Amino acid sequence: MLEAGDSLPDVALKDADGTDFTLARYRGKPAVIYFYPKADTPGCTNEAKDFTELAGDFAALGVPVVGISKDKPAKLKKFADKYGLSVTLASDEPGDACEAFGTWVEKSLYGRKYMGIERATFLADGEGKIVQVWPKVKVKGHAAQVLEAAKAL
Repeated sequence: MLEAGDSLPDVALKDADGTDFTLARYRGKPAVIYFYPKADTPGCTNEAKDFTELAGDFAALGVPVVGISKDKPAKLKKFADKYGLSVTLASDEPGDACEAFGTWVEKSLYGRKYMGIERATFLADGEGKIVQVWPKVKVKGHAAQVLEAAKAL
């Protein structure tokens, strides 16, 4: 997994409308990039709602928030519409971003091993350097923690 001091990878993604973009669009300003396993599941929904609730505070700081999963853009659009989410949701169907950030990991559930996205958040400064990483995120209160760290930039 990427660590503080590493450069933000410039990976190709699709937004919820299916439009291609890269993380280079955020160069010159700080950014929050968070990875979540699957849209419209309880933890992922709460995390997206928490970031949306604080979206105005992040915007006031000039810090965009991007949530990344391997869901298809159409599913992300439905997810955003269903819950009124205002953060950017990005599709990493091929898994390039997950690989580049190191969030595609082996997981275990009831003794069964499988590959999946580790919930993690990365805060990058305006130079594209990662300044803080939250691995194995616990959702409750997490968005507020990230906001406090963003205020310190």
